[in-house]
Formats: sequence, C-alpha cells, structure tokens
Amino acid sequence: MTTGAETNVQASSLKFFNTSLYVNRELSWIDFNQRVLEEALNPEAHPLLERVKFISIFSSNLDEYFMIRVAGIEDQYEAGIQDRTIDGLTPAEQLEKIRTMVLQQLSERNECFYHDLLPALQKEGIEFLRVSELSATEQRALSHFFRKEIYPVLTPLAFDTGHPFPFMSNLSLNLAIELEDEESGSLKFARVKVPSILPRLLRLNDIKGFNDESGIIRFIWLEDLIENNLSHLFPKMKITKSHLFRLIRDADIEIEEDEAGDLLKTIEQGLRSRRYGKVVRLDITPAMPQSVRKLLMKNLDVAKRNVYEIDGALGLSCLIDLLKIDRPTLKDEPFISGNRLEEQFGADIFSAIRAKDQLLYHPYDSFQPVIDFINQAAVDSDVLSIKQTLYRVGSNSPIVKALMKAAERGKQVAVLVELKARFDEENNIVWARALEDVGVHVAYGLPGLKTHAKLTLVVRREQKRLKRYLHLGTGNYNPATGKIYTDYSLFTVNEQLANEVAELFNALTGYSKHTAYKKLLVSPINTRERLIEMIDREIEWCSQEGKGRIIMKMNALVDAKTIRALYKASCEGVTIDLIVRGICCLKPGICGISDNIRVISVIGRFLEHSRAYYFHNGGKEELYLGSADIMPRNLDDRVETLFPVFDISLIQVVKADLELILSDNVKAWEMNPDGVYSKINNDAPKVNSQVLFLTRSVFKKIT
Repeated sequence: MTTGAETNVQASSLKFFNTSLYVNRELSWIDFNQRVLEEALNPEAHPLLERVKFISIFSSNLDEYFMIRVAGIEDQYEAGIQDRTIDGLTPAEQLEKIRTMVLQQLSERNECFYHDLLPALQKEGIEFLRVSELSATEQRALSHFFRKEIYPVLTPLAFDTGHPFPFMSNLSLNLAIELEDEESGSLKFARVKVPSILPRLLRLNDIKGFNDESGIIRFIWLEDLIENNLSHLFPKMKITKSHLFRLIRDADIEIEEDEAGDLLKTIEQGLRSRRYGKVVRLDITPAMPQSVRKLLMKNLDVAKRNVYEIDGALGLSCLIDLLKIDRPTLKDEPFISGNRLEEQFGADIFSAIRAKDQLLYHPYDSFQPVIDFINQAAVDSDVLSIKQTLYRVGSNSPIVKALMKAAERGKQVAVLVELKARFDEENNIVWARALEDVGVHVAYGLPGLKTHAKLTLVVRREQKRLKRYLHLGTGNYNPATGKIYTDYSLFTVNEQLANEVAELFNALTGYSKHTAYKKLLVSPINTRERLIEMIDREIEWCSQEGKGRIIMKMNALVDAKTIRALYKASCEGVTIDLIVRGICCLKPGICGISDNIRVISVIGRFLEHSRAYYFHNGGKEELYLGSADIMPRNLDDRVETLFPVFDISLIQVVKADLELILSDNVKAWEMNPDGVYSKINNDAPKVNSQVLFLTRSVFKKIT
C-alpha cells in the first residue's frame, strides 16, 4: 500500500516530466549559433576583421549542423518515426521550426555582410568587386589569368541523353548553366563546379596586371570570374543564363563495428561514402527559374522543404581567409600567454609537477608546458613508458612527433587514437599509421564507444622506484586550439589518480573490465550516477544547514535525468549556476521548478570549452574537471573522464574563475524562463571575463 508521503514524492517527480519545462535540443543549438552571429552583427563587439571571422564561424557551424543533426532528423522523418523529443516535438515539427529559424538567420547574416561589413571594409581600403566593375584593361588581365590559372582546373559536365546527371560532392559550389547550340538551336544544360582547391576569394593585387599602388586591397569571387568566362568552356554555344547553387549532404558516417574486421579500413571507406550521402540542403539564388530548380530537385532527390533560397553569395565560411590580411588595427590585439612552469622551474617540468599539483588555464596560460611534458618524456633516459589518448591533434602535431621520437628511442609508447573523431577521421588515420610505423602500440578504443577523455600517463624511474606523472585535461592535445579554446590542464603525481588512470588505459588497450573507479568519474560507467549523487548531496546539506551551492560549466546540457536532478535540487533550495556555452535543454527561473537556477552563455574572443563541476559540499568543497558534457552521448556512448582536484588552493582558483565568468555582463547571455536568451545589460561596472583573464595573465607575466 502506498503511503501519503510516497504519493507526494511520486507526484513531485512527475511534474519534472512536463514537456513545457524543456528546450528542444536542435532549436537550442540554433539559438547558440545566433549568439555567434550576434558577435558579427554588433559593431561594438569586435574589430572589423574579427566580426567577419564570426560570419565565417557561424556559416561553418551551420554547415556541420545540417550535415549531422538535420540529416539525422531527416532520416527519422522519412522512416515515419513519430517519437517526440523531451519538449514534445515530432521530427516533422522540428524540421519546420529549423527551416524557419535558419532562413531568418541567413537573411540576417547576408544583410550584415553586404550592408554593414562590406561598406565598413571599403572605408578601410578593402574592396569586394564584381568583374563587371573593373576597367576594360583589368578585365583583359583577368581573362588572361583565368585562361592560365583557372581554366585548366575546370571540367564542364553536360546533362542530356548521352550524359548522366553529374555527381556533386558535399559542400560543393556549382554553376547550373543554360545553353543554346548556335548551330542547331537546341537547348542544353551543363554544370561547372567551382573548384574547392582554388581560393574562393581572389586577391586582385596578387594578379599580374593589377599593380595597384593605391594601397587598396581588392577581391573578387572565384565564381564570378568563372561565370564571366564561361564562353571559353562552351565554344560555339550561346550562354543563356547561369545560376549558382550549393548543396550539403548527410556526412554522418555509420560504422557497424561488430562487423568491422579492421576499424581503420572501415573508417576510410566511410570517409569515401561521406561524399555520396543524401542531400539535406540545396542552396539556390532567387533568380534561378523554376525549370532549373525542378531539374536539380529531381536529380538530386531534394524535397521542397530542403531548398533554401538565399540572396547573395552562397556559403561564407571562406571569409576566414580575410584574417590573413596584414591589418593589425582591424584585428584583436595579439597576446603572448605566460609560461609559469618554465619561469618557476626552468626546463625540468617533472620537478614542477613533483613540487605540487600544477593547474593551467589555457589560453591565458601557455599550452607549451603540455608539449614540453611529452617532449621531455620522449628524451628523458629515466622515462620508461608513455600512454596517451588522442582525439583531435591537428595536422602538424608536435605532440605526435614527440611520441614517435619516444618510440624510436626504445620507450614503451601506447596511444589511443580515436578514429571516429568527426571530421578529423582522415587526419587521425594519417597519424595512426605514422605512429604504428615507428613501433608505437596504437589502439582504436572500445567497440561502440568514442574515446573522448584527455589523459597522459608517464612512468619514470626515480631513486630505484617508479613514479607516475599525469596530465589530465578538459581539451584536446592540439596546440592550435590551445590558443583559442579555454581549457584546464592539471599535472599531478597523485597515486590514487595514477592507479585509476592506469586501470583505464588497460581497459582501452586490453581486455580489462575494471569498473571500480573511486576517484575518477568515467563514462559510461559512473559519470551520471556520481554527478546526480553529488547534486542530491547538496540537497541534504541544504536541508541540514540551509545552504547548498552548485556551479557547472560545460558546452552542453541535454541529459534529462541530470536536468530533473537539478530541478529537484532547485525546489529544495540549492543555489545552482550553470555556464553553458551551447545547447541547454533546462529552463531556469520557472516558479516552483527552477527558481534557484541561473543559466548563462558566454560568447567571446575565445571558445569557452572547459568543463568544471563545483559542489560546496557543506564547506568540504569538491571540484571535477574533464572532458564530459552533460549529454546522453557523453554519459552513455563515449569514454569520458572527470577528474577531482584535490588541492584546496586550486579549487579556490577555479571557483574564482567561475565566479568571474558568472559576473560577466559584456559577453554573457542569460536564459529567461521561456528558454529565450537576452544579453545581460545591468548597471553594474562592466565585466568582460575573457578580457580580465587576459589582463591577469599579462600582469602575471610582467610581474
């Protein structure tokens, strides 16, 4: 028989399942990308070329979103799946809302680019021109350049009874060309791809015949040059009209690992198949006639809902190239991050780690100590072995080169290379083979799970005994992103952590089934369970002492079980601050549900990438850092780690960092109870957390 108290508990729990309490995952991501776009829209937000950069980032983000997320929803829709999301939407309803929001954003993007940024660039002596705007002499010089440098790369493809409809690769930009045979008068159709191997933005100053001494930097679009020289590709044909279009395909590789005898070869085959995925978006210009639209839609198998009419240039991720322009006044002021470990301990990083746990906050602290750690381990005669996980390392990785050097010097080197790191697969295959060639033990992880954890274990002989050194991080082993992503690095010789990291490596490279992790939080084993236990513990402290505090910083909050635990904690009086850069499915400030929860998102010069989970714990503060966001994929389908910080002084440092971010009223957005974000604009003194972190870093370097 159910008691009255049990009935009340059940009723209380059921209220957290109401769909109105949640934000749709996909629409939340679109809101995040809108915040990225706002960095370009706001004239006061950044220097001019940095604003252009945010147009590029917004555009490339959106491309990837369609390739992966929208493609998945399309699959559900076409399979007739009617399952509703946590907020109550069917696949069809999601697709409709996505289309409406994205069309609005694309309109805002192009309005900003053409009517704000281009005029502003022109005032600064940076011009975008049409070929038709050039003088006759310049057009002749450009035509000569076309014949010598562009024409040989182009391949016109006809479409008629003797020529099948040409294949068009993912993200390809194309010209659909209507022609008339001057001899027979018959109408023809052809396609010319705008080659991605050539720069999309052609700098006229670099072309012979354009020796402009005015100092003005002039660009033209590659497709404009091709369009104005189509007669060279179709002699004795009349070019009736040409129309630009661009397509995005499903790029999510499906891997049946149980059937994959060789994962590396399977990934390679998947990369090739990515070019042939179903078209999920077809971008066209308003001038394209219905006849050409229908021809493309039919032959590319594109539904009307997936055709996006866009006025202006199609695909603007190429604008990132404008940052190559040597105009420092139009860019963020450069900075050199301090290397505290080198300043205090010289070249011996092992002595720095032995002295005490070392915590770095990149990019405000240099990423170089992470590289130095692997470099020194590679050449140190007392180092016996190195074990490391690699997820995204970049194309010219000093860390991978150091690991290869270590293997060549006879050290035991084991590396977990995650081949399934999306859009880095090809790069990781290259590194995996290079590592294997020099004798590194390369593993590809556990079947069905991506390995996303950021771990390095170095074993060193010291005074006739073995000592283990750890690097544990929140970000990838990539020096390039180490300059633009905010991430924490912890160096430690803590034996408890070393034991558990060693056990985890054994599980990743061998057949160990160790699950008794007491200090580490390891997905998919215990991360969700332990986080919810710590949330519930704050409820207990709140009931005992009237005080409970949680601060969580992450890239995304999606997991329903964790959200319900946070709602419950809020109802019990726990103060909860959430710093969520991207997707957040929780709604704060709802009366009787989330009154005590605040959600902010910071979008600024650096990508907020660090994950930090702080619990007041009745004054015995606990802090976990690591690789895991609060999403089902991170908790159930990946190998992730969250590691505890034991040093009380370091806990206070990170807590102060989090409090500073929470006080940001320049780059922070706050979510309202309806799930909509508003830019924080209060009467308090202006706080730009990233600028203050930079100032602090420079001050430390000077002093």
